[in-house]
Amino acid sequence: MNSTRSPKTPFIGDPIMCPTPRGGPIACGIVGRVSEIEDLRRRLRDGTLPEELLRPGSGVVLTGGGRTLTRDQLKASVEKVAGGLRIQDVRPGERVALYAANSLDWIVAYLAVQRTGGVVVMMNPDYHSAEAQHILGDSDPIAVIADEPRAQIVSGLGRGFIPLEDLPEADSPPAMPDLTPDSPAAILYTSGTTGTPKGAVIDHGALLAQGRGAVQVWRWTKDDVLVHALPLFHLHGLGMGLHGTLLSGGRAVLMPFSPQGVVEELTRGGTMLLGVPAMYQRLCDWLEQNPSDLSHVRVFVCGSAPLPPALFERCERLLGQKPIERYGLTEGGIVITNPYDGPRQPGRVGFPFPGVEVKLGEADEVLIKGGQVFRGYWRNDKATQETFTPDGWLKTGDVGELAGDGSLAIRGRIKELIITGGFNVYPREVEIVLEKHPAVGEVAVAGVPSEAWGEEVTAYVVPAGAQPVVETEIIAFAREQLAAYKCPRRVVVLEKLPRNAMGKVQRGKLAEC
Repeated sequence: MNSTRSPKTPFIGDPIMCPTPRGGPIACGIVGRVSEIEDLRRRLRDGTLPEELLRPGSGVVLTGGGRTLTRDQLKASVEKVAGGLRIQDVRPGERVALYAANSLDWIVAYLAVQRTGGVVVMMNPDYHSAEAQHILGDSDPIAVIADEPRAQIVSGLGRGFIPLEDLPEADSPPAMPDLTPDSPAAILYTSGTTGTPKGAVIDHGALLAQGRGAVQVWRWTKDDVLVHALPLFHLHGLGMGLHGTLLSGGRAVLMPFSPQGVVEELTRGGTMLLGVPAMYQRLCDWLEQNPSDLSHVRVFVCGSAPLPPALFERCERLLGQKPIERYGLTEGGIVITNPYDGPRQPGRVGFPFPGVEVKLGEADEVLIKGGQVFRGYWRNDKATQETFTPDGWLKTGDVGELAGDGSLAIRGRIKELIITGGFNVYPREVEIVLEKHPAVGEVAVAGVPSEAWGEEVTAYVVPAGAQPVVETEIIAFAREQLAAYKCPRRVVVLEKLPRNAMGKVQRGKLAEC
């Protein structure tokens, strides 16, 4: 550990396996001695979003939709809109829903609500009326900010709205709200892949700790230009993409994702790309046909869904470097990453962010603790209680494996466990094997009800190209590497896998395809 570094500077040192009272290991992202971790967490959480994100400056901070904003211009716009929202009775603690596609106006509206001390209810712009009705009914916001297409949905639900294209303004900003790191900042609804979405309440300190952690571990500086093509309503695009840019002093180019567009923006000077595996798959497909020199790009980060080892290797070849795979969840934040300086290991999500502890609980469930973790679910004490252990560890629902070096690998989801003939099968273990077959472009494995076996392991395959997917060959390939009970008994060929907005496979919909 570098003893010359200031003790006031949080950083992630060499991974440390900390002994627990019961003898099991904990992987820690810590500074100095283990006893200092609580102090580190407090420092990472210090401050509030309006104080920390709206720093002055004459340099360009955001570009998008043919517009640019300097830090001074962003701050001035946010304060005018915050004043307008205050006139419309948005006060500290009040919830305001934001239902719109990515844009610079979205960012101004988001930061303006934070400047009033309000709580932003994030809404996926792809939601239709039933989904919007659930979130608006559950969160009960005082106001809804919506762009024109979503305003029609909001109006159809009998609610008023503030048009994103015509945000209210006032000549003077409201007084800085009396907030603390523990004050709620946003409600992010879970993706709902296994049930009705629940509202995760994230406080100011948690969002700051995540953003500061990302700046630290990915070496984000004022010289960086992030090509930002992720949804802003999601933690990946918000807590990493937007907050990381504003905290680092760097710049972001906001754009809709297209492989050609991203490559063009990277070749214009972009130094960073944050993405999900589905984006990198499309990017690699395009680069196979249109080779481009991306050697100047400093880092490619991937998360929100598992990165197949075959895609990892393809990225290394076509992007010119190994991507950094990371791990997180709405409730716990983005808190684990492969190290910037390596090794960047395929199939492993890496080591904890500064101030984060990770261990395995019952059934090897990944448990985490840190300043990035959420406070609880909105108006759902029962679900909140079920999500934490009695001693305060967040239960992620993911099955993990901790290596001797402290790195974490995700092996599956507890709720996705397939029980076939009395044996447990985790879909991800089977998928990793099938992804190596040359005829397999993408694959998702799920259990299908079976009278004989309880559940039958079934592989849903998207072909890689012209080579046909032959069921007997795929099953035989799996049997060469896995125990027979883990191997698919059926192979279903699909044109594409059902995914949510962040690229996660929706296993519950596979049987409908």
